[in-house]
Parts: sequence; structure tokens; C-alpha cells
Amino acid sequence: MFGIVKRMMRERVRKRAFPESWRAILERNFAYYGVMDEPSRERLHGLIHIFLNEKRFEGVGGLKMTDEIRVTIAAQACVLMLGRDDITDFFPTLSSIIVYPERYVAPSKQMNPDGTVSEGMQGRLGESWLRGNVVLSWSDALAGGQDLRDGKNLVFHEFAHQLDGETGAVQGAPKLPAHKCYQAWASVLGSEFQQLRRAVQSGRPTLLNAYGATNPAEFFAVATETFFEKPVAMRREHPELYAKLAAYYSQDPAGCCDDCYGFNCPPAPGTTPGSVPGSITGTTPTSGSGSESDDGTSVAARR
Repeated sequence: MFGIVKRMMRERVRKRAFPESWRAILERNFAYYGVMDEPSRERLHGLIHIFLNEKRFEGVGGLKMTDEIRVTIAAQACVLMLGRDDITDFFPTLSSIIVYPERYVAPSKQMNPDGTVSEGMQGRLGESWLRGNVVLSWSDALAGGQDLRDGKNLVFHEFAHQLDGETGAVQGAPKLPAHKCYQAWASVLGSEFQQLRRAVQSGRPTLLNAYGATNPAEFFAVATETFFEKPVAMRREHPELYAKLAAYYSQDPAGCCDDCYGFNCPPAPGTTPGSVPGSITGTTPTSGSGSESDDGTSVAARR
């Protein structure tokens, strides 16, 4: 019953008119928006309305919160939700987005290989808490939105951690439709993670950012960035990984052509939109970076 009411409320919010000033913000700050067809833009507009209606934005470090910041960040986060038909589950544990003007420093606890814990200060671009907050550097969130082809997007990265955490732990295995799906997910993503680790250790160039070799949680977040920003290259070089992500996100950004991205394309080969084949086994970190906040809440941090 609660789900039905929530869906009805969100449908009303989603149908609100999208301000022209917001559209101008997206055209200026979010290159991905420029290659979307109009039906996909309209769906994104509705998701942005829901996001801004339910999530609180807070500027810190002297940053004054504006519609430009809110809309730019919300749009990037909502791209990850474009393929979902059910909008009752919408970053459910997230309440606030905390935005710094630029990169910031935060306390950290790091688990060492010998089992000891090191404490100190750590420079960060952003972080995703298992419950409550996403923290972002505005300068890096903006840069990621404006550059479509560099394979790096801070908002995609941190909100992939949010999706990963829907299971109650951030460990590279987001919420899947059935327990049996995790074996197939683990087979592909586990193998791809180990390949990336070996490539990074040997100094070989990689399509996926080397930060993805940190642990399975960071691998999923980095793979998400590459999936949306370099989809054609990922489909060519990592076809099984691409197929798993295409099924999970119910999107096929490489499906149209090498020079444009579309959302109304046929599904990737071997995938069915909405079905999620698919957890990386063998490691069970509780956070994306192995760090903790002062109160023990797990966090996945981008450095």
C-alpha cells in the first residue's frame, strides 16, 4: 500500500513542467544531455523533479547552493535511473547531498594488509555513505558533467556506490532480482576486476580507470563511469562486462553508433532490459575505499 501511494505521489511530481532555466543549465553543464533524444530528455526531466523534491542539498566550505548546482548534480545522478520502470525505489537510503566548492580533506581510517588500522587526513573528490549522505566537490562534479568522453564522472561514480549499497553493504554487487543472479554477476565482474588488478600491477594501459583496481566496490563504480562515458570502447574491449551493466541499468548507450549515444536502441547482445544477470565474490569489504567515518559508518570515497 505504501509503495502504491509513493508511486502516485512521485508520478504527480514527475509530471511538473520543467523550467526552461533548468534546461539551459543542462545544455550548458551536462554534455550527456546533448546527445539524448527528446523522449529520454523528458523522462530525465521527471526524474530530476523527483530527486530535487526528495533529497536535500547543502553547500559547505563557503559554497552557496544554487539551482545550477542542484540541477547539474541531480541530472547526472538520475541518468543511472533512466532504465528503471519502478520509481518507488529511488536512492532509498540517501537523504542529503553535501557539496564542497572543490576538493576537500576529511579524516579517514584505512585498513592495512597486516590488519592494523591507520588514521589520518585524506584529500577527496567525493564520498558515498552507506546511509544518509553523498559528498561531492562541485568543481569536479561540474567538470565530469561537461566532459562526456574522458571516462570519468564523479557523480556517476558516487551514485553507483549508492546503488551498490542498496543491499546493505557496498561491495561491488548491487541489488539483484534473485539470489541465483549473483553467481553470474560474480563470474563476469570478478574476472574483470582481477584482470584490471593484474594490468595495473604490471603497468599496462587500461580502458577502465586504475582506481577500479582498489577493491570490488570501486571497480563497480569505475565500470559504471566507463559504461556511460566510453560505451562503445567498453562493448568492444569488455563485451561481457558491458552486457552485465547494460542489463543492470536497462540501458544500451553504445547501441546506436560510435559517434552518438541513444537510449531507445535495442538491448545489448545477450541481455534483456530489466533482467539483471548478476556480486563479486571472494572479497567482502564494507565500503568502497576501506575507510570509515568517525562514527563507524562505512563510506566509499573517491580520491
